[in-house]
Amino acid sequence: MIRTAEPAAAVAALALTVLTALSAPAAGGAATTATGGTATAATATAPAADPLAELRRRQPAWHACRTGPEDTAGAELDAAGARCTEVTVPLDYQHPDGRTLDVALSRLPATDPAHRLGTLFYNPGGPGVPARHLALALGRAAPALAARYDVVGMDPRFVGASTPLDCGWPTSGPGSAGPTRATFDRSAELAKDLAARCAPYRAVLPHVSTRNTARDMDLVRAVLGEPTIAYLGSSYGSYLGEVYLQLFPEHVGRAVLDAALDPDRFGPDLTATQGSAIDAALTAWAQWTARHEDRHHLGTSTAEVLAAVERIRLAAGRAPLTVGTHRVDARALPQVLWAVSAGDDTAAYTEFAAVVRVLLDAAEGRTAVEPTALLEAVLTGLEAPDTGGAAAVQTAIMCADRAASRDPLAYYRDVQAHRADEPLFGPLTRNLTPCTYWPAQPAEPPTRVRNAVPVLLVGADGDPAATRAGQLSAHHALAGSRLVTLRGAYRHTVYAGLFAPRDACVDAVVDRYLLAGALPAQDTDCLAARP
Repeated sequence: MIRTAEPAAAVAALALTVLTALSAPAAGGAATTATGGTATAATATAPAADPLAELRRRQPAWHACRTGPEDTAGAELDAAGARCTEVTVPLDYQHPDGRTLDVALSRLPATDPAHRLGTLFYNPGGPGVPARHLALALGRAAPALAARYDVVGMDPRFVGASTPLDCGWPTSGPGSAGPTRATFDRSAELAKDLAARCAPYRAVLPHVSTRNTARDMDLVRAVLGEPTIAYLGSSYGSYLGEVYLQLFPEHVGRAVLDAALDPDRFGPDLTATQGSAIDAALTAWAQWTARHEDRHHLGTSTAEVLAAVERIRLAAGRAPLTVGTHRVDARALPQVLWAVSAGDDTAAYTEFAAVVRVLLDAAEGRTAVEPTALLEAVLTGLEAPDTGGAAAVQTAIMCADRAASRDPLAYYRDVQAHRADEPLFGPLTRNLTPCTYWPAQPAEPPTRVRNAVPVLLVGADGDPAATRAGQLSAHHALAGSRLVTLRGAYRHTVYAGLFAPRDACVDAVVDRYLLAGALPAQDTDCLAARP
């Protein structure tokens, strides 16, 4: 999970990042009150009125998913037999009788209804990635699950087909801090401008939180008439699952968190933990590339290949690189090279090596340098405005989950302190975000995740975004969890090949748990195949 909304072509693989009592009851929980005088037994035990009762009772109006002739995703859902609907939820669960909004969802019915196990909610990550259509991708990648479960993909609040929030951003984010104080200051000004463009929505922004999305999920569960749900969350979807487990443990049957994020750190500064992990992924790619010098001409040793990447970094710091119609400066370069996390098999490594070869040609002053298809898609995405508000909502979710430092220079000092050990990715992962200037504060403290609900965690030990340390933190916070580690892998997410190369060992453990309820007796490892 990187700070900016990743371009689709590069980021299909990234997809893809503290128990706090509320002053008001959580959705679905029992309310308690304190009054003066002596309470009678009747008044002390009387159940509180359910403020969400009316919303829970509403029957979903299922309809075709396609919204118009250009809606190819909706057409695919319709062709697969899915139905779509919208569920009304409160903007603020502490004031459920106030403003409402709609969350959109799709439901793919189990293909083997005679052996149906229930409903499985799927969140592919982000934050801010629409799930309605990607529920179809899960069904195709894991047909055994699609046979036994109704698969539900819910677009989180303000995402995709749900009630929108679009700040009109001209770009997806401030990018890297660059090599100098001047380039840092420019990134800070851009972050400040982006935050200011969201100021008209300051009344809404405190409620664009993972905690409220978890409450939305539970309201949808109730509307669907399900006493419990199964859950599969990848990347940010793992954090959503962690929060849901904490708020509604009694409503979870089986849950799998793929590439689990540290629940004690999730927020706008989580990326500061990723520098060494993405460097390790780059080194693993360089080791492979050095064995294929005859094809990629980037060096015959790991050190030589990494030296070529360093020459690109230094050249982009001096002047933007010309690649086709694009200019790749120091702000954009680390975002481009983040594509190394797109996978760790031969196909992904070959594609990334071709990108680096083009950038090196540009850095060495060759003329008429044209981008590869992947590089063209990445650069086009980075240069495009934030159409539909995807990046703004991604940022809004993180800003609402955990407050960021309001001191811009704290980020500059952090970048400077890590220039030596993280020269390429540190200025990106440690840079400030619009949250530093955000026009609203979180409505609630971060969720402290501490429970013993049985849950399966799976992840790669070299995951560049959901770091190994973060996975272990999630494992510790979820005392009832079992952790399956894909050893020797540098990929983000590991189940079913949805966003990275698939692994049969991991798939077998996940399928056995979701289909038969067989949680591993202890933590275990799978060994990744290396290209």
